[in-house]
Amino acid sequence: MKKMDVLPAFVALLLGGLLLLTLFILSTTTSRRKRKRKPCLPPSPAGLPLLGHLPLLGSLPHRKLQAMAEVHGPVMLLRLGRVPTVVASSSAAAQEAMKTRDLAFASRAPSAMATRLLYGRDMVFAPYGEFWRQARRVSVVHLLSPRRVQSLSFRRAREHEAAALLRRIHIHVNSSSGVVNLSHLLISYARGVISRAVFGNHDYELDLDGEEDGGGGKKLRKVFEDFEALLGTGTVGEFVPWLAWVDTVTGLHARATRTFRALDSLLDRVLADHLAAKRRRDGRLTMVGDEDDDDEHRQDFVDVLLDVKEAEEKAGGEVQFDTTAIKAIILDMFAASIDTTHTTLEWAMAELINHPHQMRKLQTEIRAAVAAAGEVVTEEHLEKLPYLQCVIKETLRLHAPVPLLVPRQTLEDTELLGYHVPARTRVVINAWAIGRDRATWGHDADEFVPERFEEDDDVLNIVGGQQDDFRFVPFGAGRRGCPGAGFAVPSIELVLATLLYHFDWELPPPAANTGGVASSTLDMTELYGLSVRLKATLNLVAKPWSPRLST
Repeated sequence: MKKMDVLPAFVALLLGGLLLLTLFILSTTTSRRKRKRKPCLPPSPAGLPLLGHLPLLGSLPHRKLQAMAEVHGPVMLLRLGRVPTVVASSSAAAQEAMKTRDLAFASRAPSAMATRLLYGRDMVFAPYGEFWRQARRVSVVHLLSPRRVQSLSFRRAREHEAAALLRRIHIHVNSSSGVVNLSHLLISYARGVISRAVFGNHDYELDLDGEEDGGGGKKLRKVFEDFEALLGTGTVGEFVPWLAWVDTVTGLHARATRTFRALDSLLDRVLADHLAAKRRRDGRLTMVGDEDDDDEHRQDFVDVLLDVKEAEEKAGGEVQFDTTAIKAIILDMFAASIDTTHTTLEWAMAELINHPHQMRKLQTEIRAAVAAAGEVVTEEHLEKLPYLQCVIKETLRLHAPVPLLVPRQTLEDTELLGYHVPARTRVVINAWAIGRDRATWGHDADEFVPERFEEDDDVLNIVGGQQDDFRFVPFGAGRRGCPGAGFAVPSIELVLATLLYHFDWELPPPAANTGGVASSTLDMTELYGLSVRLKATLNLVAKPWSPRLST
């Protein structure tokens, strides 16, 4: 009888055990399946509560992000306050984001300061959509096409401003023992070139609070300096909303308001002047797109945009390019062109000062090509200067004009080097880190060696549209690549050749440059903003040179 009682108990215990084992197996399998289905996000360094990784970026975020990428890999996930941000720091990651999956990464991350200063209607910061497509088409086809960039009027504008720069340097040479504030003069040159392209031959000064500029456009220059600085400033509020009051207390909002009003007033006058000239003109301008009409080459950017607006109005459809959009795109052109041109020229001259062998090699090439034809550098000489191209490429590799390319935003869930990137994630491409990647460029990646481009004919054509080489990406690539690269590069080439043909350059005496402390090299410390520029003013001694003086 006792044996009979034990058997049912044993069976019940066995069945219970089997049931528990089955439940355990099912639970484990389901958990594994869930883990497999869970997206694999990029690695993320340790951050701080509420602020995330924002305080870790420091004053030179491109350098800090490069150091973090060396530890955590070429794709990282950061939390900038409340904003999830993926950072790409390798050529492979850049190629996937800007070519392979270009459409998924084609929108723009919102920028509070850009919205405030650019009317929320510009091209550079516009989200992916119909307005952006039309703005991009107009910029690429009508404003910045190779035909227009190489047109006679634009070439004359570049050569006129290069000649004006030359005259200013000679004035400094004759009045200040040869010491030239080249930083200031290069900014003036860059602004002069884009002003002629945008406004034509009109000279505008600024009227603030009823007080005229007083000649020389000093107030206008100051407003554009503030505009460029503000555009490169992220507001605290967009990353950490509960600290938005900081932007008011620091005066950031007030400064942005003053700058916006000044520029808006200026652009109203510009548009009024161009419309009046358009009405006075005998007959109407040929519609934009008629490539057989030479008058297109005599139009400035404002004329072209007004023609586009008029064409849309006549077509009877929705007018994408109203007055507000035209103002915003004009400011885009100023922001992109001025910074790209003058910072690249400043870094090129700084590197050449610190590398006299390369400077002499480049001067020998330029002087041999120009002296045979005369004593003025023209754009016809540029195609005969291959080492000049190498110097500019090496400068852009080491000193990308915008080291952290304008942030993108994903349109949909996508991947980057195998990591999951959710829709509406901010994406930052560290062009500065990509240009200095030792895995790509070798042990001397941080050194100025223009000769590396003599040995590598397949490397990026910096003014070519479609890009297959992502070893350095100074102007971005893909749908959101900079359409103005072809406009900026001839301006850089011409003036750099002009500076090095007409003058020998060197550091000033110690008392004038370093407070009496002798230095054989220029301080290359960076200052972060809309672009990363040289922190120290580029004060150099210019010694005039000509073929007659050298014989």
